[in-house]
Amino acid sequence: MSSTPSEAETHEVALSREEQWVVHHVLAARVDDALDADETPPAWALAAFDAIESDENPETFTHRQVRRIANELSGYLDSETTPEQDLVHGSSVLERFEDRLHASS
Repeated sequence: MSSTPSEAETHEVALSREEQWVVHHVLAARVDDALDADETPPAWALAAFDAIESDENPETFTHRQVRRIANELSGYLDSETTPEQDLVHGSSVLERFEDRLHASS
């Protein structure tokens, strides 16, 4: 029987500049959607911005951030309007995030 990963568990994921940009774009869209709906942006997204914008490489994300970013990335990558370059870099990030999630479960 496997246990549920702790929300405090962290994952280090090295992102290239291009991959950082795609994740940043997806996070910005999530925050903008919340603001457009007169809602407070999710704390996990704001904290993930800090991880992306830090000078640390690899970036450190909580389990919750990895799960949420993977979900947001998946939706972005499924869009017909996503640029080809974003598909390449975003798919790479999504694959690594999903690997981290599967390894934790």
